[in-house]
Amino acid sequence: MKFIDLFAGCGGLSEGFYKQGFKSLTHVEIDHHACKTLKTRMKYYGYNDNDVNVLEEDITSEDIISKIESHVKNKTVDVIIGGPPCQSFSSLGRAKDENGMADDPRNFLFESYIKVLNRFQPKVFVFENVTGLLSAKINGKPIINIILKELGKKYNLLKDIDQMVLNSCDYGVPQIRKRVILIGTRKDLKIKPSIIYKGIIKTHTNPDSKTNNETNLKDFVTVKDAISDLPKIKPGEGKPILKHEVKSNNEYLSKIRNFNDCEIRDHVARTHNLSDKMRYKIMSKNKWTFAELLEKKPSLNHNKQRVFNNSYVVQFWDKPARTIIAHLYKDGNQFIHPDHTQERTLTAREAARLQSFPDDFVFEGSRTQQYKQIGNAVPPMMAEAIAKSIKQVLEDI
Repeated sequence: MKFIDLFAGCGGLSEGFYKQGFKSLTHVEIDHHACKTLKTRMKYYGYNDNDVNVLEEDITSEDIISKIESHVKNKTVDVIIGGPPCQSFSSLGRAKDENGMADDPRNFLFESYIKVLNRFQPKVFVFENVTGLLSAKINGKPIINIILKELGKKYNLLKDIDQMVLNSCDYGVPQIRKRVILIGTRKDLKIKPSIIYKGIIKTHTNPDSKTNNETNLKDFVTVKDAISDLPKIKPGEGKPILKHEVKSNNEYLSKIRNFNDCEIRDHVARTHNLSDKMRYKIMSKNKWTFAELLEKKPSLNHNKQRVFNNSYVVQFWDKPARTIIAHLYKDGNQFIHPDHTQERTLTAREAARLQSFPDDFVFEGSRTQQYKQIGNAVPPMMAEAIAKSIKQVLEDI
């Protein structure tokens, strides 16, 4: 079964489809470093130089259809996947912009997705975005209604928007990450999209779930499950490749790591100033919020007066992580390591672990670029749950 990945990023969504045996026809992505990551991963999956089809292009360019056609050729496209950049839809982005990002050109990138969708008319599509999409407006009109109207011309869609919101934690990802997943089925196939949604099987509980009493669900995967085996390092320490053997196995690590591996990539800690190290250490040791720190240790207030409770946030060993975000490339203050003796923020590999990327996944580019790619990605284990259901439906027809 063949797919096209639009707004591919580093390939978190496509990773789930690779795991289920889908074949990539092409990826479209504008970021150079993410494109290098996509190419490296395709070679990992056995694609040769002739088959490594990654279009480093602006999807809004006039000739994008012909460029995609040159890669697809005469092959049938079974699935189109992808998520237009979401900064303009996010509630945080709208709050920071005086116009609520109403003038942001990224609001209209979904039109490019629909343009490609209408040209290749796959059997199924997957459109991923932040939950802020549900409340975003353009010229006073809810953007979700505009998108659903356009997508619904040739595709069956769910009527209940709430059912389109999935949480990665439910699928074994050690992270709370709610995302809008729009799945459509081509009308002539007469497949109800509800069949696909029902097939996206929840395997784990999550701290906010109302289904935690279901006996068939496993306990949510914690930060401790995901990263506690990694070498302890202080700020400024670590190397692009470190020797590392996992001594204590757990179910989560067995899914993302080959236990014959004796190395770990990208486990390099940022350098931090003395004040931040003190903040990290005290907050993680006491499990304090930033507000509690300011109340009890006012000397550690920040000069920039960013007194938001989410300016500095500790991740806790016994819970899933908070949503990993692309802002991680600017600073990691919202992702303070739970071990107070390390007095630092998360490394790129730790963030990748919390996103459910396999340890053998290579992120190309600088550490800044790695953080950005990881934060923007769809968790691969969540993507695989979606791919598995779509595969079953396509096999049935």
